[in-house]
Amino acid sequence: MIRLFVAIPLPPDLARSLAALGGGIQGATWVEAGNLHLTLRFIGEVDEGMACDIDEALAGLRAPAVAIQVAGMGQFGEGDRARLLYAAVERTPALVHLQERVEAAIVRAGQPHEKRKFAPHITLARLKRAAMPRVQAFIAGHALFRPPPFVADRVVLYSSWLGGAGASYQAEAEYPLDAG
Repeated sequence: MIRLFVAIPLPPDLARSLAALGGGIQGATWVEAGNLHLTLRFIGEVDEGMACDIDEALAGLRAPAVAIQVAGMGQFGEGDRARLLYAAVERTPALVHLQERVEAAIVRAGQPHEKRKFAPHITLARLKRAAMPRVQAFIAGHALFRPPPFVADRVVLYSSWLGGAGASYQAEAEYPLDAG
Protein backbone atom coordinates (compact mmCIF):
# COMPACT_ATOMS: atom_id res chain seq x y z
CA MET A 1 0.00 0.00 0.00
CA ILE A 2 1.13 3.54 -0.75
CA ARG A 3 -0.27 6.81 0.63
CA LEU A 4 -0.70 9.44 -2.11
CA PHE A 5 -1.72 13.04 -2.68
CA VAL A 6 -1.55 15.51 -5.58
CA ALA A 7 -0.10 18.96 -4.93
CA ILE A 8 1.55 22.04 -6.34
CA PRO A 9 5.14 22.35 -5.11
CA LEU A 10 6.24 25.76 -3.86
CA PRO A 11 9.17 27.75 -5.21
CA PRO A 12 12.12 27.32 -2.81
CA ASP A 13 12.24 31.03 -1.87
CA LEU A 14 8.55 31.04 -0.90
CA ALA A 15 8.92 27.79 1.05
CA ARG A 16 11.88 29.27 2.97
CA SER A 17 9.92 32.48 3.69
CA LEU A 18 6.96 30.53 5.02
CA ALA A 19 9.10 28.18 7.09
CA ALA A 20 10.95 31.16 8.60
CA LEU A 21 7.64 32.37 10.09
CA GLY A 22 7.42 29.25 12.27
CA GLY A 23 7.95 29.11 16.01
CA GLY A 24 6.65 30.60 19.19
CA ILE A 25 3.53 28.47 19.56
CA GLN A 26 3.67 25.71 22.12
CA GLY A 27 1.83 22.64 20.84
CA ALA A 28 2.54 23.45 17.18
CA THR A 29 4.52 21.05 15.00
CA TRP A 30 5.89 23.13 12.14
CA VAL A 31 6.25 21.79 8.61
CA GLU A 32 9.77 21.89 7.18
CA ALA A 33 10.36 24.12 4.15
CA GLY A 34 10.94 21.12 1.86
CA ASN A 35 7.55 19.66 2.77
CA LEU A 36 5.44 22.78 2.15
CA HIS A 37 2.99 22.44 -0.74
CA LEU A 38 -0.52 23.31 -1.91
CA THR A 39 -2.62 20.12 -1.86
CA LEU A 40 -5.05 19.73 -4.75
CA ARG A 41 -6.30 16.26 -3.79
CA PHE A 42 -5.52 13.92 -0.91
CA ILE A 43 -5.95 10.35 -2.12
CA GLY A 44 -4.89 8.20 0.83
CA GLU A 45 -3.67 4.62 0.83
CA VAL A 46 -3.99 2.65 -2.39
CA ASP A 47 -2.41 -0.50 -3.76
CA GLU A 48 0.29 -0.43 -6.46
CA GLY A 49 -2.21 -1.16 -9.24
CA MET A 50 -4.42 1.78 -8.26
CA ALA A 51 -1.31 3.98 -7.95
CA CYS A 52 -0.47 3.11 -11.58
CA ASP A 53 -4.05 3.90 -12.66
CA ILE A 54 -3.86 7.26 -10.89
CA ASP A 55 -0.53 8.05 -12.55
CA GLU A 56 -1.96 7.15 -15.96
CA ALA A 57 -5.04 9.33 -15.41
CA LEU A 58 -2.95 12.29 -14.26
CA ALA A 59 -0.59 11.87 -17.24
CA GLY A 60 -3.58 12.83 -19.41
CA LEU A 61 -4.18 16.03 -17.42
CA ARG A 62 -4.53 19.07 -19.67
CA ALA A 63 -4.79 22.41 -17.88
CA PRO A 64 -3.12 25.80 -18.11
CA ALA A 65 -0.46 26.98 -15.69
CA VAL A 66 -1.98 28.89 -12.78
CA ALA A 67 -0.92 32.03 -10.91
CA ILE A 68 -0.90 31.33 -7.15
CA GLN A 69 -1.23 34.12 -4.56
CA VAL A 70 -0.59 33.47 -0.88
CA ALA A 71 -2.47 36.03 1.21
CA GLY A 72 -2.66 35.94 5.00
CA MET A 73 -3.05 33.14 7.51
CA GLY A 74 -5.80 31.05 9.04
CA GLN A 75 -6.64 27.94 11.01
CA PHE A 76 -8.87 24.90 10.66
CA GLY A 77 -10.84 24.10 13.79
CA GLU A 78 -11.82 26.37 16.66
CA GLY A 79 -10.63 26.62 20.25
CA ASP A 80 -9.37 23.32 21.62
CA ARG A 81 -10.32 21.69 18.33
CA ALA A 82 -7.93 23.81 16.26
CA ARG A 83 -5.82 21.33 14.36
CA LEU A 84 -4.04 23.22 11.59
CA LEU A 85 -2.37 26.59 11.02
CA TYR A 86 -2.06 27.58 7.39
CA ALA A 87 -1.05 30.23 4.87
CA ALA A 88 -4.17 31.13 2.89
CA VAL A 89 -4.16 30.86 -0.89
CA GLU A 90 -6.54 32.97 -2.97
CA ARG A 91 -9.29 30.84 -4.48
CA THR A 92 -9.23 31.92 -8.13
CA PRO A 93 -11.31 30.48 -10.97
CA ALA A 94 -8.11 29.18 -12.62
CA LEU A 95 -6.99 27.37 -9.44
CA VAL A 96 -10.46 25.89 -8.91
CA HIS A 97 -10.48 24.73 -12.56
CA LEU A 98 -7.12 23.01 -12.08
CA GLN A 99 -8.30 21.32 -8.89
CA GLU A 100 -11.47 20.14 -10.65
CA ARG A 101 -9.39 18.66 -13.49
CA VAL A 102 -7.21 16.81 -10.97
CA GLU A 103 -10.31 15.58 -9.14
CA ALA A 104 -11.84 14.33 -12.40
CA ALA A 105 -8.65 12.41 -13.24
CA ILE A 106 -8.55 10.78 -9.80
CA VAL A 107 -12.22 9.76 -10.09
CA ARG A 108 -11.60 8.37 -13.61
CA ALA A 109 -8.86 6.23 -12.09
CA GLY A 110 -11.46 4.65 -9.79
CA GLN A 111 -11.28 6.68 -6.58
CA PRO A 112 -14.42 8.10 -4.93
CA HIS A 113 -15.22 11.82 -5.18
CA GLU A 114 -13.72 14.04 -2.49
CA LYS A 115 -16.55 15.07 -0.17
CA ARG A 116 -14.83 18.14 1.32
CA LYS A 117 -14.96 21.46 -0.49
CA PHE A 118 -11.61 22.58 -1.89
CA ALA A 119 -10.08 25.14 0.47
CA PRO A 120 -6.71 26.17 -0.99
CA HIS A 121 -4.05 26.54 1.71
CA ILE A 122 -0.49 25.67 2.64
CA THR A 123 -0.23 23.84 5.95
CA LEU A 124 2.35 25.55 8.16
CA ALA A 125 1.83 23.67 11.43
CA ARG A 126 -0.23 20.93 12.99
CA LEU A 127 -1.71 21.94 16.32
CA LYS A 128 -2.09 19.71 19.34
CA ARG A 129 -3.44 21.52 22.38
CA ALA A 130 -1.76 24.71 21.16
CA ALA A 131 -2.18 27.93 23.10
CA MET A 132 -4.99 29.61 21.17
CA PRO A 133 -4.02 33.17 22.15
CA ARG A 134 -0.64 32.56 20.49
CA VAL A 135 -2.26 31.02 17.42
CA GLN A 136 -4.59 34.01 17.11
CA ALA A 137 -1.68 36.42 17.61
CA PHE A 138 0.28 34.62 14.86
CA ILE A 139 -2.67 34.86 12.45
CA ALA A 140 -3.25 38.54 13.26
CA GLY A 141 0.47 39.36 13.11
CA HIS A 142 0.76 37.86 9.62
CA ALA A 143 -2.62 38.93 8.24
CA LEU A 144 -0.94 41.13 5.64
CA PHE A 145 1.60 38.49 4.58
CA ARG A 146 1.41 38.60 0.80
CA PRO A 147 4.53 37.47 -1.03
CA PRO A 148 4.75 37.89 -4.81
CA PRO A 149 2.55 35.42 -6.70
CA PHE A 150 4.14 32.49 -8.48
CA VAL A 151 3.10 30.47 -11.51
CA ALA A 152 2.38 26.80 -10.91
CA ASP A 153 3.69 25.11 -14.04
CA ARG A 154 3.21 21.53 -12.85
CA VAL A 155 1.39 19.31 -10.39
CA VAL A 156 3.09 16.48 -8.56
CA LEU A 157 1.91 13.08 -7.34
CA TYR A 158 3.52 12.60 -3.93
CA SER A 159 3.78 9.60 -1.68
CA SER A 160 3.95 10.14 2.06
CA TRP A 161 5.09 8.18 5.07
CA LEU A 162 4.16 9.04 8.61
CA GLY A 163 6.97 8.67 11.12
CA GLY A 164 7.98 9.83 14.57
CA ALA A 165 9.45 13.04 13.17
CA GLY A 166 6.33 13.77 11.12
CA ALA A 167 5.50 13.03 7.51
CA SER A 168 8.06 12.72 4.76
CA TYR A 169 7.11 13.18 1.13
CA GLN A 170 8.55 11.90 -2.11
CA ALA A 171 7.65 13.07 -5.60
CA GLU A 172 6.50 10.03 -7.58
CA ALA A 173 5.60 11.78 -10.84
CA GLU A 174 5.27 15.31 -12.26
CA TYR A 175 2.68 16.49 -14.76
CA PRO A 176 3.41 19.72 -16.63
CA LEU A 177 0.75 22.38 -17.07
CA ASP A 178 0.35 24.25 -20.35
CA ALA A 179 2.34 27.48 -20.38
CA GLY A 180 0.26 28.97 -23.18
